[in-house]
Amino acid sequence: MLCALSDHGMSENYPSPEFEAKICAPAELENRAAVLPHPLVFTNGCFDILHRGHVTYLAQARALGSSLVVAVNSDASVRRQGKGVDRPINTEQDRIAVLAALESVDLVTWFDQDTPLALILACRPDLLVKGGDWPVENIVGAREVMGWGGTVHSLPFRHERSTTAILEKIRKG
Repeated sequence: MLCALSDHGMSENYPSPEFEAKICAPAELENRAAVLPHPLVFTNGCFDILHRGHVTYLAQARALGSSLVVAVNSDASVRRQGKGVDRPINTEQDRIAVLAALESVDLVTWFDQDTPLALILACRPDLLVKGGDWPVENIVGAREVMGWGGTVHSLPFRHERSTTAILEKIRKG
């Protein structure tokens, strides 16, 4: 009987996806990042509804170095950004898992603060990257990264996409 072969209550019989090993608690970031190949690239964001702009940007960021660390805003941190009462659409754990599944991403962590500065200081990246809507002088951690000899990049958008625009399109029907 096919029903008897389903995995209801039996998930322990199946291995966890390999990408879950890329998920890193913030307290573990310093040690986990230290063993990644350098140059180490760091970026951060909400990554609420993953789209072509996101994956292009992440692949470009990864191509600048040998490893890519992505820090994701926690749900509370996203809400404080004033993106809307229903944001984020996807929970932080779901957003983290989807990012970890990407080939271009080597490690994913999260932060509850308004900025990822503590994580940047913990992993001391060689390159700090944000999207083209961020002038280098406004990127959190830029001064610190340049201070230890790293570089900071604001990558121009290759595909004009945003979660906000996608949600507007959905809401308009």
